[in-house]
Amino acid sequence: MINMRQWWALLITVYLSMHLAATQHHRKALYPSAYRIKRGAYSLINPTFQRSAEDVRLLYEILLAGMQIQGGEHDMLIPDEELASLRSVEKLEVICEDVVPKRLSDIRRLTAELGQRRQRLSWQDFERTVLTLVYATQTLERVSSQQQREAWTDAAVQLFRAVQKDLQPS
Repeated sequence: MINMRQWWALLITVYLSMHLAATQHHRKALYPSAYRIKRGAYSLINPTFQRSAEDVRLLYEILLAGMQIQGGEHDMLIPDEELASLRSVEKLEVICEDVVPKRLSDIRRLTAELGQRRQRLSWQDFERTVLTLVYATQTLERVSSQQQREAWTDAAVQLFRAVQKDLQPS
């Protein structure tokens, strides 16, 4: 039989274990590859493209110019040579090539985690989620089988909902 002191110790242990698990769940990175950049440059660990209003406008201009995020050796293609040659585009290339998930299974994991989130996305995660949405919609254009189209459509819709949810006022 358990005495009162043992009961409280057990209850506190269970509570602390649950609290620790919940804390670790909230700290789990949505984009773990952002911390494992393959290029070896320390300055590119956890890269972010948008740091100012000018960067936001530049990203908008790049997207309007028809930027493509593809799977393969050179994942990002900007048709406008002038935009593509800008030095600041290097970080965007790193994000598109090394951080944005490309496999449907990775994107589904991401959408499941986004669906469970209660707090707003960090601006880095918001940017990466938008770029993942761009990639998913562009991939949707390229797939031919009906089953793949449905899977990619679902992923794109889930990403859109996550972005939309994050933009809604608190």
